[in-house]
Amino acid sequence: MSRTAWLMVALLIPVALLNYLDRQMLAAMKQSMVAELPDIATKARWGLALAAFKWTYALCSPVGGFFADRTSRRHVICLSLFVWSACTWATGQVRGFEELLWVRALMGVSEAFYMPAALALIADHHLGPTRSRAIGLHQMGVYLGVVAGGFAGYAADTPDIGWRNAFGWCGLLGLAYAVPLFFCLRDRPAVTPDEKPPASAPLRTLLANREFLLLILYFTLPAMAAWIVRDWMPDILRERFSLGQGKAGVSAVLYWQLAAIVGAVLGGWIADRWTRTQARGRIFISAIGTSLFLPALFGVGNATTLGVAVLCLALFGLGWGFFDGNSMPILCQLVGPEHRATGYGLMNLASISCGGFADWIFGALRDHAIPLNGIFGVFAGIALLSVFVALCIRPRADLSG
Repeated sequence: MSRTAWLMVALLIPVALLNYLDRQMLAAMKQSMVAELPDIATKARWGLALAAFKWTYALCSPVGGFFADRTSRRHVICLSLFVWSACTWATGQVRGFEELLWVRALMGVSEAFYMPAALALIADHHLGPTRSRAIGLHQMGVYLGVVAGGFAGYAADTPDIGWRNAFGWCGLLGLAYAVPLFFCLRDRPAVTPDEKPPASAPLRTLLANREFLLLILYFTLPAMAAWIVRDWMPDILRERFSLGQGKAGVSAVLYWQLAAIVGAVLGGWIADRWTRTQARGRIFISAIGTSLFLPALFGVGNATTLGVAVLCLALFGLGWGFFDGNSMPILCQLVGPEHRATGYGLMNLASISCGGFADWIFGALRDHAIPLNGIFGVFAGIALLSVFVALCIRPRADLSG
């Protein structure tokens, strides 16, 4: 059982990597894409292209979670990977802004089904003593995907590759991996068929749970800052420090994502141990992580050298790893296994919808020359508020199922 449980994590790490590689590539290759697609005329329009993915992703996340709770998590994961990989390939074929909007929106629909199903599947296999560590290792794939996406700027600047081939090859890689994944993944039913509640029960049950509603708020507030950092930092560093597209993309993601890996693994290990003696151990570790956002965001907004900006981004990444690796484990202390994928989908609905608006608004503010330190100061204040929200959550012992 233990060997199978860890095998599931190992199989899903490459999927998580592809999931975020396909997203980050767009941010890293902005300059090349805008040059070839001139109808993307403003930063606000680019922000809208980023937001199109997030809004469809957010709206479809609860649907993806519902299907993962009601059907096979394995089937949902593999179909999601197959469809979003086809969309990644199609991104390399677009000829204008409207086509880019449509393909990114469709990618958002397809990717929305993955994360709720994958994290719920890992939680099914890993009970309380290893849950935070297992989720943290899976999230390592997310961070490595963002790092790999950061190098896409170099690929876009290389005449023999270019941004179109970069999307095409990554899409084909995902399509190829979906086939063996389908035969290797294993579902572990969380509940027996006669124990499943009626189809309308998940929404009623979750929205009647005060602690779950607080978790949605807590999950949303810090994520807004993370989307800004992930999507806009390559462009910010390129303009602010006169960097090439490749160096800006790597500097924007490499160090904070490596720090996030450390945070996810270390935070998961500490949280699993702390929860043995304190039911709120995972909450405390997550809150410590979000408290690091405050100095990190202030530092990024006021950095005058690339080195200072990178150090602040690394501090942000460490905090993000503590926060991100414990979100699903905290959810497992609030709801039963039959509602976890749906619950995570609702969390995504709230956080990524707000992240999409944050991307769009950030681009509009930049068009109007609002100072970066002021913008990041607002997000730092939001991060501070999230710490207080986290400390209001009262989890129960793990509902392992």
